[in-house]
Amino acid sequence: MGEVDSYTNNQTLTKMDKVSKTLDNSTKDQAKKQVIDIKFWGDGDTFKLISKASSKSQGWMKSTKAMQIDNEGCVIQITTQQGDNVAEAAVWVPNVKIKENKDEDGNVCSREIVSMFK
Repeated sequence: MGEVDSYTNNQTLTKMDKVSKTLDNSTKDQAKKQVIDIKFWGDGDTFKLISKASSKSQGWMKSTKAMQIDNEGCVIQITTQQGDNVAEAAVWVPNVKIKENKDEDGNVCSREIVSMFK
């Protein structure tokens, strides 16, 4: 049996345990509910999810996130994960901003990158 680490919600994991990755988190609050040992420093939602697709049965996930710098532009981050393999890319895009689309109850239901001049 491997070493045991204890976590605040009284669940334990051993270093020998195989933990499946959660592929469908989209906010820090959702991640807190699904990942027992997650830790944050700073704002866990600095990057806003723009789009995401995943398949638990096939073990893959693709996402696009953006961090807005007001009146300047956005850093766009693209992540692709297939099994244990992860690839990421980030690029600065000037003169764009994140547009949040809301449902009739005022909840964010989608986001998109748009020109800040429109």
